[in-house]
Amino acid sequence: MNMLKRIFLVITLLTLTAGIWAQQTQKATPLMVGGSFSENVSNTPTVTFDSAARDAEIAALNQRLKDKDYGGTIRRINELVSKNFIDKRYYLLLAIAYDGLGQDRNVIYEAGQAIAVSPQDPRGYILRAQAYLRQGDEERARIDIEKALQLNPQSQMALKVKQELDARTQARTAIATQENSSENETPLWLFIYIGAVLLAVAVFIYLRYEDFFSRPKTAYSRKEVEIKEQYDFLRQIGEGGMGKVYEAYDKVLKRKVAIKRVRPELVRSNYIREQFLAEARMVALLRHPCIVEIYTVIESESSLYLVFEYVDGQTLETRLDIDGRIPFSEAKRIFEYVCRGLQYAHSQDIIHCDLKPGNIMIKEDGTAKVMDFGVAKKVIDGQTGARTVAGTPAYMAPEQQKGFMRKQSDVYSLALCLYEALVGQVPWSVKGFDIANKKIYPASKLAPAIPKGVDGLLEDALKEDPKERIQSIDEFWARLSKIEPFSEEELEKTHY
Repeated sequence: MNMLKRIFLVITLLTLTAGIWAQQTQKATPLMVGGSFSENVSNTPTVTFDSAARDAEIAALNQRLKDKDYGGTIRRINELVSKNFIDKRYYLLLAIAYDGLGQDRNVIYEAGQAIAVSPQDPRGYILRAQAYLRQGDEERARIDIEKALQLNPQSQMALKVKQELDARTQARTAIATQENSSENETPLWLFIYIGAVLLAVAVFIYLRYEDFFSRPKTAYSRKEVEIKEQYDFLRQIGEGGMGKVYEAYDKVLKRKVAIKRVRPELVRSNYIREQFLAEARMVALLRHPCIVEIYTVIESESSLYLVFEYVDGQTLETRLDIDGRIPFSEAKRIFEYVCRGLQYAHSQDIIHCDLKPGNIMIKEDGTAKVMDFGVAKKVIDGQTGARTVAGTPAYMAPEQQKGFMRKQSDVYSLALCLYEALVGQVPWSVKGFDIANKKIYPASKLAPAIPKGVDGLLEDALKEDPKERIQSIDEFWARLSKIEPFSEEELEKTHY
């Protein structure tokens, strides 16, 4: 009997123990919220909340945060989570609450969760960047704050964090620079080395421009103030590759003049300066009604001045800018005077070297003058010509671009000027120019009022080989003079 009682007691105890164990195993596993386990976990059945209830809870939590009830916010979220009342907005609210409590590790964790569920919300990046910054991890802080600004460039909180981050970076850089400068003071030998280099450069400059420092004063040397005492510079009327041109008044001879001030760098070397002076004085000897006369050449302390005859009128370049092109009959009359002036210069063995529409002056009475023989050269060999590179590239003959100039080079430039006067463009810019064979498009096909005889004249004057080209200005004018304009000449539109 006692044995039966003992067996019954053991069975009862085992039954009770099994019930208690089953109850403990059915208890819910604690949830991780905000980096810590919740203590308020129960096996209360899941409650379903509608969106209105969720929004109401979120609003209540936001109010807690406004009231700086950070601990209460965290406890309330733990309580809601324990009841399976889950909302992805909790992560951001928890990050804000932990930020208020100064718990940076929890801020980083919860902000990371907020970013994972809402990657387009910049607030998670800002909170995590602040936490990283407080921990001294500036590299990660910069990555997060730049992402936040990328999502919302106007965020004042993000901008404030970035300013603080930049200030810290600059301060660290300044300290590092100061430490490096104090550790790496400039050694004395470096100053000695720099001084030696500067001395060597000074010696080189002196030797290179010794002629300039030791150049004797000549009869042509004058001070700038003396030039301005003789000439009143009224206005600038032009500018080119050689310098600027001014309208001036000669107070001694009581007349208007045109003065070109040559750029100082073109005559810096004493040798080049003397060569330029010799050539300018040579051109000053030209006296012809179709050439703008050079009155004198003045050498100043810093530059050279060419004093020209002043001509009332306009250049061919200006005329083309206004009208586009001119009739053949008028062009023929203008180029008659141009040919006369060039032929006279060639008879004196002087080639112009820079003939272009800007150097052909048309007077008010319709006559013309060639001007600016400033880079003209004396022919030194009938076969090779003068060797130098001067002129305007668009109007240079092929051999001139290589440094060889002949009288035929002026013929080439003259033909280019005539083509542009009749058509309105240089041959190379006209549609239809055969660049492979360097064959120009006939001018008469571009403007019907141009006689076809002009095409052959221009073709022969623009030959690549100067030996195959029209050989003289006289020959050019002889052929041009025989071409008669049409009886009724009008400026129709060109076919390009």
